[in-house]
Amino acid sequence: MQERDMTRMRAGARLGRNLIAAVAAAATAVTVAAIPAQAADPDVVTVDLAVSTGEVKGGASGMLYGLSDEGVPTDAIIAGALPRNVTQKAPYGEQHPNGDPLEVEDSFFRNGGEYILTNIQDYYPDWPYNGGRRPADFNTYLEMVRTVTTAIVEESDHPEKYMFVPFNEPDGGNWYGNWGAMKDTFLADWSAAYAVIKDVYPEAKIAGPGDSRWQPARTRDFLTYAKANDVVPDMFTWHELGINNLSTYRNNYNTYRQMEIEIGIDPLPINITEYAMRRDMSVPGQIVQWLAMFEDTKVDAQTAYWTYAGNLNDNMAKNNSANGAWWLLKWYGDLTGETVALTPPELNKVDSLQGIAALDEDERQATVLFGGTNKDIRVDVENIDPAVFGTTVDVQVREAEWSGQEGEALAPPVTVAERVAVVDGELQVEVPGGDRLSAYQLVITPALAEQPTVDATWRASIEAEDTVLRDVTAYDKPMSNDWEFAASGQRDVGGTNRVTSSLTWTLDVPTTGTYRFGSVGGVNGPNIGPGRHALFVDGVFAEYVDYEAGFSWGYRSRAEALVDLEAGTRSLSLRTSQNGTSLLPGSDISLDKFDLELADEPDSTTYPAHLARIDGGEVSFAGSRTAGYVGLDAGDSATFYAAGRDTGYYDVTLTYRSEEAAAIDLLVNGRAIEGLAAEGDGTWTSTATVHLAKGINELAVSTPDTIKLASATVTRAEEADEAVFFTEAEDTSNVTTTGAVRAEQVPAPTNVSGTQLGWIGDGPANTAVLARPEGFGAGQYNLVVRYANAEKNTGHDYNTDVITRFLDITEVGGDEGTRGAFRHNYSWKGFWSHTVGVDLTTVDGGLTLSNATGSAPNIDWLELAPLVVDVSNDVTANVDLQTLEVATPPTTTGYVLGTPLDLSGLVVEATYTDGSIDTVPWDELTVSGYNPDVLGEQVVTLALTAENTTREATFTVVVRDRFVDVADDNQFALEINWLAARGISTGWTTPAGQEFRPVTPIARDAMAAFIYRLAGSPAFEEPETSPFVDVAPGDQFYREITWLAEQEITTGWSTARGAEFRPLAPIARDAMAAFLYRYADEPAITLPETSPFTDVTPSTQFYTEIAWMGEAGISTGFQGNDGTAQYQPLGPVNRDAMAAFLFRYQGYEDQLS
Repeated sequence: MQERDMTRMRAGARLGRNLIAAVAAAATAVTVAAIPAQAADPDVVTVDLAVSTGEVKGGASGMLYGLSDEGVPTDAIIAGALPRNVTQKAPYGEQHPNGDPLEVEDSFFRNGGEYILTNIQDYYPDWPYNGGRRPADFNTYLEMVRTVTTAIVEESDHPEKYMFVPFNEPDGGNWYGNWGAMKDTFLADWSAAYAVIKDVYPEAKIAGPGDSRWQPARTRDFLTYAKANDVVPDMFTWHELGINNLSTYRNNYNTYRQMEIEIGIDPLPINITEYAMRRDMSVPGQIVQWLAMFEDTKVDAQTAYWTYAGNLNDNMAKNNSANGAWWLLKWYGDLTGETVALTPPELNKVDSLQGIAALDEDERQATVLFGGTNKDIRVDVENIDPAVFGTTVDVQVREAEWSGQEGEALAPPVTVAERVAVVDGELQVEVPGGDRLSAYQLVITPALAEQPTVDATWRASIEAEDTVLRDVTAYDKPMSNDWEFAASGQRDVGGTNRVTSSLTWTLDVPTTGTYRFGSVGGVNGPNIGPGRHALFVDGVFAEYVDYEAGFSWGYRSRAEALVDLEAGTRSLSLRTSQNGTSLLPGSDISLDKFDLELADEPDSTTYPAHLARIDGGEVSFAGSRTAGYVGLDAGDSATFYAAGRDTGYYDVTLTYRSEEAAAIDLLVNGRAIEGLAAEGDGTWTSTATVHLAKGINELAVSTPDTIKLASATVTRAEEADEAVFFTEAEDTSNVTTTGAVRAEQVPAPTNVSGTQLGWIGDGPANTAVLARPEGFGAGQYNLVVRYANAEKNTGHDYNTDVITRFLDITEVGGDEGTRGAFRHNYSWKGFWSHTVGVDLTTVDGGLTLSNATGSAPNIDWLELAPLVVDVSNDVTANVDLQTLEVATPPTTTGYVLGTPLDLSGLVVEATYTDGSIDTVPWDELTVSGYNPDVLGEQVVTLALTAENTTREATFTVVVRDRFVDVADDNQFALEINWLAARGISTGWTTPAGQEFRPVTPIARDAMAAFIYRLAGSPAFEEPETSPFVDVAPGDQFYREITWLAEQEITTGWSTARGAEFRPLAPIARDAMAAFLYRYADEPAITLPETSPFTDVTPSTQFYTEIAWMGEAGISTGFQGNDGTAQYQPLGPVNRDAMAAFLFRYQGYEDQLS
């Protein structure tokens, strides 16, 4: 393997290096992933599942101007990222051309949003507001406050979900920066604005003061005044923007909370209404550090608005796609239950490994989100409760890599996967790292129905600056520059503007096949347009790599090309000229990173149901064959967010278990897919071939009946694309125009496929009508529009005021039409595709494209695709439970009266009709037949039900009576009852009940019986001739005594008439030590120089054996008042002491094993 900062390769085989997990049963913790050879010192995160830090807040994924218009971003993008709060401008405000809360509230609230803050001062057109000067007549601003508040109260459908923000960054350039001179003015103005808002809307919630940074002196003055004058805000806000705030925020938060206490204000909700800088946006490994701080302190927070509105502040890609950071936000939105203690390597350290951990006991899932380091990572998880997780867990780690600000990212691959036995409640997960820009999701569950596996796709990547460079320039892009857009490896390559420019990557390709080459780069769309490079393989031109227009050279997107490669060492060269004499159009592109992956199979991703957004359903682990399935009844749902590389058809396959006929309701981006159903009992796969938009698609699964949902699998079905109707927009045989609409040439560089159709809209007369293709009757369709829209305002201090254009799509003779939102895409010469769902009601009515109130986008081509082209429902071969067997009975099979059943050591195996054998977790078994209050032998029945089939297995236990002469407060009651439960002693039967006779010295024959039973009463053929002259065949305990002799535990006494055992003589304490020492196979011991007992010296007979008894904790001797101990070696062993010796010996043996 090459060095990590050069080519980075990844494939499923990486887990082959996992050596430690193989010996999990003997370890105190389990290691679950490979460690690269160079990673000797990983960063360690410790998670303690037993220490709750409160309910998951989930409010730190908010954003300032993250939404721009209805439809920008799309519903699927908003719902998946799940921002629970946003700040938008004042209704009808002029600060920006979009972001009006009245325009975006519907899409925000229907996709999980909880509240909107509105910046009232954004009613002004300029920044700083009003030229940075407080209005001379402040009443003019108060009228603005009244106007904004009235608009929300009268025009919003949800005024109760708004927070009114009278002032934004008053400590900066907005009117009140000089606190010494302006404090009293600001406080009076706050009261005045507060009063106007409450006058218009008494129920209004008000947020502030909104300082641009933490201002302790201003905050104390403000809170003191607000409390005294009854104008305390409903939510306290300030900004945490600088890089250093990653180290100072927690202290700022703690200082604020202490101020509340000192001033006498109840804790207010907090929203950090702007956080992070340009270099953080889009970067999973950076954003996770901010999320961790805010979730740790249970505040809401919003990313800052540095670029343009409507793209979640750079945390999504294009018009409907995820980038790496979007997946992190999605994971954050998935968290449920309670957060638990997470200890990073160093708290409050800028640009370091940080994370969030959550435990949902109801769903039986622990999740850890972490990232921010170039080192390998180890996650130590403590206090894994077997009552929640069982004794065997499945571990999965997914990696969200940085894909560029505008680079599309598919579902993060599984990079670590293992099934492991949890030992002592602990687990260690080792994650190959090496990229500080990545974030990771670790999920722990009980063992699932299918053991998770890593993504086996072969991949390799390399930094552009680490390739062989020719006639280009490598530039530093340090993360220490907070205004610089991020670059992988903190460098990129520019100057790709000469005919001889090239970057060459030499690597080993594992197998002959089709590969996907990816290039992450920045395209200066506003000044250049789209771009193109030529990819050469071993010096021969192979494919063009086409880049869509982007925001700037530093704002990075992704381009891909498929190329056929032979196995072996290959040279991939990206060049600015295909013929060696002329530059390719738009070749001047900054290049950051390249990757290559095997692409010989259609894209296919399985989304497990237990990781879906579940509403009302329950993750079930009640049967090993359906462990991790989600039980859905009427009213429940499970929602997935599936990523598609291309716009086109995909097989959406739902796998589920049903015990009877059941209808399956599937909504794809809110549109119902008909025909999915189970016809009866079985495990089913229901598949719909659905036309999906490129990027993120929401799949919501429900049923009016009852099912157990396993997963949704989305597989590219390119062959079904034949059902799509395609036409160039300028093709007059398919598209007719009216008014000013006309076809136009597009200057180079451009990715237009012919000419464009422009001038649609700006009045009802300027339209284009797409003729209905033959056979495209009434039904659900997707209209795909290849478009360009580079309209924007100019003049804002730092934001790019992009403008969304809309296309109204109506059916001739049909019902109400659909409005498609086409976000700004940087260049009039560059075209993107955008998908709009349309429901058609006529047989052949054409589609009119128009915009009566504004300009529509320019159009390159159009596609019309039936939403669904095929549906199938298939039952898989039923795998039934065949047998249930006790592979290993419990350790304890004997009990004294009243003792509960203990299943420790029990192993139960289930065999299925397909030949598979599963170890069954105890919590899946139904246990019956044991009654602790009934004496005698009892048969315990274990039952397992799997998919309507029940099988049983049994084992036998014995319940024995308690001893009437051993009270509960007896010094050795525990040990004596243990002896009885194990069947080692039965005592004597008397009219009063069973007696143990604890202080009676134990005879040597009874001692032999005790040790024989402790050994489990092993099979032993009694000798015909006794080894002892005083023990004859047929005597009581003959078997036990002769077994003791055969094991060389006793030799007896040598006498003139032969060896004697003296069965009825009391056993002395020194001889007892010898017996147990020999029974333990004479373990090695380093004899102490000083005897542990004052009455035993190194010359004492059995000194070694007695010293071992002390070291092993089997005997503590008789304690004197002076702290010394005597062993009394020649004293007899009473029966209660014998019970204690055997009990402690068993503990010693258990500890060794």
